[in-house]
Amino acid sequence: MSDDKSKIRNIGIMAHIDAGKTTTTERFLFYSGYIHKIGQVDDGTAFMDFMEQEKERGITIMSAVTPVEWNGYNINIIDTPGHVDFTAEVQRSLRVLDGAIAIVCGTSGVQPQTETVWRQADEYNVPRIIFINKMDRLGADFYKVVDEIKEKFSCNPVPIEIPIGAEDTFEGVIDLLEMKAIYYDVETQGSKFNITDIPADYIEIATKYKNQLIESIAETDDQLLEKYLAGEDITIAEINYTLRKCVCNRSILPVLCGSSLRNIGVQPLIEAVINYLPSPNDITEISGYDVKDLEKIKSVKLIDNEPFSALAFKVVTDPYVGRLTYIRVYSGTLNIGDSLQIAGTDKKEKILKILNVHASKREEIKATNSGQIIALPGLKFAGTGDTLCDIKNQILFEKIRFIAPVINQAIEAKTLAEQDKLLEALKRLADEDPTFKFSNDADSGQIIISGVGELHLEIIVDRLRREFNLDTRTGNPQVAYKETINQEIIKEGIFDRSTGKNMFGSVKLSIKPAKDLGIIIKNELIDKKGKINIERADKNMPVEMLNAAMEGAKEALNVGTSGFPMADIEVNILEMKYIEGESDPIAYKIAASIAVKDAVRIASPILLEPMFRVEITSPEEYVGDIIADMNARKGRIEGVELKGNTQLIKCIAPLSQMFGYVTKLRSASQGRASYSMFFHNYEPTEKK
Repeated sequence: MSDDKSKIRNIGIMAHIDAGKTTTTERFLFYSGYIHKIGQVDDGTAFMDFMEQEKERGITIMSAVTPVEWNGYNINIIDTPGHVDFTAEVQRSLRVLDGAIAIVCGTSGVQPQTETVWRQADEYNVPRIIFINKMDRLGADFYKVVDEIKEKFSCNPVPIEIPIGAEDTFEGVIDLLEMKAIYYDVETQGSKFNITDIPADYIEIATKYKNQLIESIAETDDQLLEKYLAGEDITIAEINYTLRKCVCNRSILPVLCGSSLRNIGVQPLIEAVINYLPSPNDITEISGYDVKDLEKIKSVKLIDNEPFSALAFKVVTDPYVGRLTYIRVYSGTLNIGDSLQIAGTDKKEKILKILNVHASKREEIKATNSGQIIALPGLKFAGTGDTLCDIKNQILFEKIRFIAPVINQAIEAKTLAEQDKLLEALKRLADEDPTFKFSNDADSGQIIISGVGELHLEIIVDRLRREFNLDTRTGNPQVAYKETINQEIIKEGIFDRSTGKNMFGSVKLSIKPAKDLGIIIKNELIDKKGKINIERADKNMPVEMLNAAMEGAKEALNVGTSGFPMADIEVNILEMKYIEGESDPIAYKIAASIAVKDAVRIASPILLEPMFRVEITSPEEYVGDIIADMNARKGRIEGVELKGNTQLIKCIAPLSQMFGYVTKLRSASQGRASYSMFFHNYEPTEKK
């Protein structure tokens, strides 16, 4: 592990499912010498796909971390899932990475999950390079995919390589900087390659794209522009230096190409990671919040002699070392025996071990420093999104935001004796996965698990069986509806009882719609100085009475008139009456709850259901039947477009109508159509 920050790269590999992320990572490991035999995703032998479910399904489910050494550089790679049900793994990985490789299929181009992960990378301002993979596949078109990337993402993709051939004639790449052709040796699985002059029939197109590359770079630098306009040569060193700056500020995205499965073009991709993606040195500081004043921004420099700070971005349960917390170290150094603070809390963690992680393998190290991604076993309190920092110099980094579960399923242990064991297992899985939730209904005794898709819950149930030796019974998946309101209502709630002593609370509040804002609890009883507004409440009223009222209002929105959680509602506490000696926090909590529930009943409550964006790829002859079926499912067809030699049908459909769709689609298309779907929004439903 390098201590030179300029020689560290923390990168992720992101793409749509089956675009070749894990296959590409496997080649990184092979060419760097970390593994001596290339594993295959389809055979279940990929080093990075170590879960049994990943091996069986041929997909990545959990992001895996591994460092590789390349010419003195240390590259920490996170291989992320491509399936939408596991998008949280991408979200938390991108939150802590310095750069990313976006892999796009040379045949399918920009696919739905490509757009999702691209938006996530934009959200965290992650610099990236693009690798157009599967250039050996039928229908591969490098230039068309580059144009599609430019159009769909409004970015500036600039090829630094172009392919030699395509489909079954794809045989190598042309390096536009060196203006050389590279052919890879099949016998050595691409370890050896020949660098030759560009074939005569490719000189014209290579020259065209070399000129475009130089023009794009010259436009970003005044000195290079002067040289270019004067007809002077711009050196490769100047191109690389300027291109690196452009990648870091995201003004240019270098585009490379190849076929990872056929071992073509991967080594130049590794070199591009080194040459263009940022090191921790390029990200000079990171901002957080002062724990004593959360409105105050605080920054730390990403260097070793700053106070320690890190973000916990992933928690897993390891069968050998127990609870394992992955962290990205931003500043300072960490040694075995140190104690850390969980920022914003009174909880502390003692560091007993530090692990360097290679997918499923662990290596103990004595210390770590800024810029590294490592794992800490045995932490008792730290969860996903928590900031770990120096006890005397606290900073709070922004939490990681995850999508909410949209699908529920009842689950129970097969024997009463295993019920407690099931609850403990679910707790551990929820600790690992922020998009997985469960609840235990005390009245009915029923356990409900919630996730973001059918496959997500299927994997959870399978993990219970394999990892926790729990056989369970499950019900049919159910949609996670929500409720909201259509009107603004003002209501007063009064609680006045005598239970040995008088208990009095009176709360007047308003509720109104707050579209796309979740639940907001406000009050008009506290002025800007934090004092009670005597025009709306008694000046002698303790502040804990107000806090109890706000808590009661929030709890009342947990369940609406139809039994589903409320959403997109703003509650504003307007007035509270106070009687010395009789007013009690419990009374105000109940009074606020009464006011909210009464107001919701008359505020035109409506039911919301999750809508999913569905994209179906099908041969043309089945399009009519597929559209007819989607209309019957209350789906809205948004368009049909030609995608290679197939048709792409885009639509929005309610989740309630999409259960079991894969079987129906296979039947309607004789197994030749495929689809992907991901959460779009919540919309009113006619369901009562």
